[in-house]
Amino acid sequence: MQKLVLGLILVTALQTGYAQDDLLSLVGKDTLKRARVTNAFKSSRVINGHSIEFLGKGVLDFRILHRFGEVSDGISNLFGLDQASMRIGLDYGLLNNLTVGVGRSNLGKELDGFIKFCPVWQSSGPGAFPFSVVLVGGVTLNTQSWSDTARKHYFSSRMAFYNELIIGRKFSERFSLQLSPVFVHRNLVELEKEENDVYALGIGARFKLTKRIAFVADYHYIVEGLDKDIYKDPLSVGFDIETGGHVFQLHFSNATGMNEKAFITNTTGDWGKGEVRFGFNLSRVFTVRRPRH
Repeated sequence: MQKLVLGLILVTALQTGYAQDDLLSLVGKDTLKRARVTNAFKSSRVINGHSIEFLGKGVLDFRILHRFGEVSDGISNLFGLDQASMRIGLDYGLLNNLTVGVGRSNLGKELDGFIKFCPVWQSSGPGAFPFSVVLVGGVTLNTQSWSDTARKHYFSSRMAFYNELIIGRKFSERFSLQLSPVFVHRNLVELEKEENDVYALGIGARFKLTKRIAFVADYHYIVEGLDKDIYKDPLSVGFDIETGGHVFQLHFSNATGMNEKAFITNTTGDWGKGEVRFGFNLSRVFTVRRPRH
């Protein structure tokens, strides 16, 4: 009798163990799902250029970009603080992977607009993809009065266009990196010897220092289309500071312009000569339309 009881206990234990294994295997199948990797950057822009990050669907981003004068101007101009260039913009998330935006800069009284789309997310889990791919297309419109009033001008001459491919990856919780080939076309250039088409390669990086502070760098190498004796590669470095719903960014840059056409084709400041500008970017997001569940 004792042997029979022991046998029943052993069989029951084995059956229970198999049942638990089956349940665990089912749980594993349900929980192992493909997941999008987020927060590669804290903002939809690195500093000047677009990042691989997107606004959520129904989210509005009010952005103020502020750039002072050159530090090399010295104490007479309070190291550039007596001057200022700025851009005010509104970006809106139509979908989680589709953002549109408009902005206006006081430099050249320039309007700009863009559309940004992500066909492929970096992801983890089954079928994971190692990096994100982002496509950006934009247009700018110079509204400043023509200096040469005797010449016949066309509306199309005020326009420029850019197309950009961004490939980026969040390597760890601390470090993210992206590469972005950019093509800029200007319908009108100032000098006959200048080219209408400009090609550049952008590099953006973020290194997280603390929970709310990160070091960021934004560099664009001009591959072709500009006279390197006059124009310089735009380089910006700074810090992202997250404060609740705000992302506050302090940075130094040799670029004055704050849209792709402006900072890629019109940067003349030389870092080696101290021709850099202190500036800040302020981003405040609002949920305009909450997603339905």
